[in-house]
Amino acid sequence: MPADKLKLDVQPTYLDFTGYSNTRKATYHVRLDLFAEIDPKESKINHNSRSVEIVLRKKELKEEFWPRLLKEKGKVHFLKTDFDKWVDEDEQDAAPEDDDYMSRMGGTYSQSEDAISWR
Repeated sequence: MPADKLKLDVQPTYLDFTGYSNTRKATYHVRLDLFAEIDPKESKINHNSRSVEIVLRKKELKEEFWPRLLKEKGKVHFLKTDFDKWVDEDEQDAAPEDDDYMSRMGGTYSQSEDAISWR
């Protein structure tokens, strides 16, 4: 998806995505209402021709793990958990803070991050 055909609006309580696929000749749109508030200024976005990967920073960093990413219960087929970045709740203190996440798109999934990606 070309960058000029992508619109992403990250707000404290929701994420709004619109994009056009040249391959499929289709426009996609989704609004995701989040389980709790995030800090849009501290959230990070990585976009390439195949996917959009977003790290959402929680507004309340010391808050317990969210039971899910979205406000509504249920599975969303286009959201995927990146288990390479997953840290269990009881291991969260041992996970290093990853300030250089976007340059590597690696790192950890920690208490203060929720990573989602579209494929």
